[in-house]
Amino acid sequence: MTDTLLAFGFVAIGIIVLLYGGDLLVRGATALARRVGIPALIVGLTIVAFGTSAPEMVVSAAAAIEGAPGLALGNIVGSNIANILLVLGVPALLAPLATQVSGVRTNATIALMLTGVFIWMGWDGVLTFNEGLGLAAAIIVYIVYLAFASRRAGDDPVLAELTDVDHMDGLPKAPAMVGVFLLAGLVLLPLGAHLIVTGAVDIATSFGVSEAVVGLTIVAIGTSLPELATALVAAMRKQVEMAIGNVIGSNIFNIAAVGGITGISAQLATGGPAPFDPTFMQFDFWIMSAAMVLITILIFARRPVGRLIGTVFALGYVGYLATLVALNPPTL
Repeated sequence: MTDTLLAFGFVAIGIIVLLYGGDLLVRGATALARRVGIPALIVGLTIVAFGTSAPEMVVSAAAAIEGAPGLALGNIVGSNIANILLVLGVPALLAPLATQVSGVRTNATIALMLTGVFIWMGWDGVLTFNEGLGLAAAIIVYIVYLAFASRRAGDDPVLAELTDVDHMDGLPKAPAMVGVFLLAGLVLLPLGAHLIVTGAVDIATSFGVSEAVVGLTIVAIGTSLPELATALVAAMRKQVEMAIGNVIGSNIFNIAAVGGITGISAQLATGGPAPFDPTFMQFDFWIMSAAMVLITILIFARRPVGRLIGTVFALGYVGYLATLVALNPPTL
């Protein structure tokens, strides 16, 4: 019991360290880029965009390198499910989430296509190095698309927020503090990732479940907490225009950026592909795709995610977790 509690403590502390380190790295890198005169557009579409997904990328890379690819891939699938059913469902209980935001239809279409591609890649049970490269290329193409789309950023609140780095709060001013932020972020990110992977593997061993199950649940929820907190605050303030856009963007980065680095890291570290857990094809992939299809339909129908749909989403996530536990009963 003591070892199990310690493992949960490792994961909890790791998530806090990881998220804090990611925030420091983004703010430090943004401040440095602005000091040397890099345009706000470039900063927003590179440092900020990739920095917000840095926790998931570092965890997945560490998991793949440390021989726990199921944890890495479970984090991707679980985070995308949690983003829609949990991160959109709970805030919608407080205030309706708008779906007619400019640009969200295109992003939803891209996210839906990437979801299909990711499932297709997992059809043979592995994520190969070449597939990882393909996903990495896809995120680069997406960033280029955002660069062109940013010309209408004034009409797109999601892009406007991403590229408005001049008004980002908490940027260090003194050159020494910029260095402190960067160094702290670079140290805390891998430290947090290592704690999460170590704790998650120990939890899986203690309860007799696969690492993928831990990635789908504990790690996925933990790495989705910033999106959930942001959406809850926006709902309480009745400023929900960007909630769905942020979730869709997060799902795109999870599949393309995090999936890409997982496939590449697994090959470089182990000399082979990253294996998908067999249960993904039987259950989790279809929950992920169903959630993505449902939110895409709502977006194209311009129907807000209100209290009723939010309740369905939230209860659906609870049902998903309950089913996951029933299919993978822990041994106590």
